Amino acid sequence: MLRVRFAPSPTGYLHIGGARTCLFNWLYARKMGGKFILRIEDTDLARSKKEYLDEILNSVKWLGMDWDELYYQSQRFDIYKEYAQKLIDSGKACQKDGAVFFKYDFTSVKFNDLIRGEVIFNELPKEEEVIVKSDGSPTYNFCCVIDDALLEINCVIRGEDHISNTPKQLLMYQALGLSIPDFAHVPLILSPDGGRLSKRHGATAISEYRALGYLPEALANYLMLLSWSPGDNREIISLNEARGIFDIKNVNKTGAAFNLDKLKWINAGYIKTKSPKDLEDLAYEYLTGKNFLPAGTSKEYVGKVAFLLRERVATLGDILDSGRFCFYDDYAYAEDTAPILAKNMAKEINALGEKLTAMSDFGVAAIEKEFRAVCEAAGIKAKELVHPVRVALCGRRNGPGLFETMEVLGKDAVIKRLERLTQYWGSVTK
Repeated sequence: MLRVRFAPSPTGYLHIGGARTCLFNWLYARKMGGKFILRIEDTDLARSKKEYLDEILNSVKWLGMDWDELYYQSQRFDIYKEYAQKLIDSGKACQKDGAVFFKYDFTSVKFNDLIRGEVIFNELPKEEEVIVKSDGSPTYNFCCVIDDALLEINCVIRGEDHISNTPKQLLMYQALGLSIPDFAHVPLILSPDGGRLSKRHGATAISEYRALGYLPEALANYLMLLSWSPGDNREIISLNEARGIFDIKNVNKTGAAFNLDKLKWINAGYIKTKSPKDLEDLAYEYLTGKNFLPAGTSKEYVGKVAFLLRERVATLGDILDSGRFCFYDDYAYAEDTAPILAKNMAKEINALGEKLTAMSDFGVAAIEKEFRAVCEAAGIKAKELVHPVRVALCGRRNGPGLFETMEVLGKDAVIKRLERLTQYWGSVTK
């Protein structure tokens, strides 16, 4: 049975690169009917923090992944001590100043990478290396080998930045007589210009993307596309579908550039396809978590706003800006609305207000009917009144459908905002 592992260190948050590695491990395990093991590499007791651990575990679950087994290296120190002693007893390691050093018996090392093919190392930079520090804590390469062997990991999927560790680990496997797993080193995620991915280009924590209003299924979808493709030029694929077709051997050798615009496009697509109820739940949870909603705002109203804006937002976080007018009326008229407001249409706005006040059915069709009746009576084209009314309602030149916006805001709010605009014109003409 295939057994793979993802081994994050709780000395920092889970970032894009680690999340993609975790995803590839999980997909391959599920495709092969194997086991996905989560191993927390917390041997650095000074730098490991609970807040990082909690964020890692929550982010993995939030992205839609589960694990079959969970281990903590900090609970396995006695095991590492035992194997270090075996190496000392066999003459393959020695003690100096309280630390244990592994002696590399090295000529040439090669292995077959499931993604890259044969990889050969003709030399190592050192003849020996610390495997247990003087304080008793094991080093990365040593406890990684012990754990992968004892947990029966038979395929190690990790970033290509670990390739240089592989020959050292292979020699340790051999020295201890342990079974050697297959290796697959996935390419790094690059910045848009092909360099190292920085925070400026998207190397932020998964929890930060969550806080910005990205959907987990959209982020997981995008991460899958970084160095892997489901085929047929497809760009939208669910975890459930991907787990049925993913093969680590089909991952590209070359790095993939992170493209924030592409991620936003995918996320926007997922938002657009959400059912009204799902969108209501997502938006209400997100906006409540941001302490954004005025007291007493109903979940139903939040759902209506989210559905109104679904074609105009790329993330739930965009609602904080583009949808603020739906919750607060303290906005100023944007500077670029000056040409629209230059023409005083208080007479037509007042006529519209009177029509709307008399309405009992404040639905889209009825609103549009009365709106066009006012325009016809005033001898103007509908678009001449659309623009100032939109400015009155949201303070901007552009926004979602006008009549749909009026329905969502409700009669009282619409009339109040129309009156505010006529008062504005009154103040500027005095």
